[in-house]
Amino acid sequence: MNISINGKPADIILETEKNVGDVLSGLELWLQGSGNRLSGLWIDGLETQAAALMEAMERELDTIGSLDIHISTWDELAMEALGDLIETCGLYSGSAFEERPEIRSRWEESAAAAFISTEIMDLHELTCLSFGGEGLSTGDLVILAEERLRELGDPIGEMANTGTAVSEIARRMGDLPLDIQTGKDQRAADTIQLFSRIGEKLFRLLKIFKNRGLIIEPFLIDGLPAKAFLIYSNRVISLRSSKIFFPSIESTVSNILSALWFAESIVP
Repeated sequence: MNISINGKPADIILETEKNVGDVLSGLELWLQGSGNRLSGLWIDGLETQAAALMEAMERELDTIGSLDIHISTWDELAMEALGDLIETCGLYSGSAFEERPEIRSRWEESAAAAFISTEIMDLHELTCLSFGGEGLSTGDLVILAEERLRELGDPIGEMANTGTAVSEIARRMGDLPLDIQTGKDQRAADTIQLFSRIGEKLFRLLKIFKNRGLIIEPFLIDGLPAKAFLIYSNRVISLRSSKIFFPSIESTVSNILSALWFAESIVP
C-alpha cells in the first residue's frame, strides 16, 4: 500500500497497524503540538466524506492500494470553516422559510460545523441559536465570522486596530470602582462587557501568533500567566463589588496589548 501526505510519498513504516484508524491514530500523535490537523482522507483516489469517515477508519489496510492523508494548519481549517459559515448564512437568509430546515441540516452535517463546534465553541453556540431563530441574526453572525477571518488573515493589522479601543477601555476601567459606588450600574455593566470582548479578541490574536511560532508562556502580568490573569480579573470584576480588591486593569490591558505589539516585531 502506498501512503502519501498531501499528495507526496510519506516515510511511514507500518508495524502493528491493521486498519486506517490505526494509521491515523499514530499520525495524530505525531501531529500533536505541531499546529497541524488531519483535514482529509483519500482512499484509492476517492475522497472520504465526513459521513463515511467512521466506516473508512475500519477499512483493513490489505484491501487498500493507496492512502492519501491531507493535513492542514489550524488557521487554514478555521478560515475554510468560517468561509463556509458565511456562505451558509447567505443561503439561509436568502431562502424561503420552508427551505431553512434543510439548509440548517446540511450545515450541521458539514465538516465546517464539526470544526467550529470543537475549535470555535463560542461561535458554534451563537450559530446554533441564530439558525434556531434566537439570538443574533444571520447578518450579525456574518459580521462576527468576518472579524475572525480578518484576525486570521491579518492578525498584525487587527492587533494594531485595537489600539483606540484598548485606550478607551483602559480609561473606563479606571472609572469602574467609582461607577459601581455611585450606582452607575449600566455604565459599569457596559464597561465589563467591553473589557471582556476586547480581552477575548486579544487572546484570539495571541493564539494565532502562537500558532505561527511565538512562544507566549513567558508573558506574565502581575506575576500570573497572561490568560490566567484575564480570567481572574473577569471573575473579580463580575462580582461588581467595590469592596473587592483587584489589580489595576488599566495596566493589565496595556500590558497585554504591549505583548501583542512585541509579537509584531518577531512574527513573520
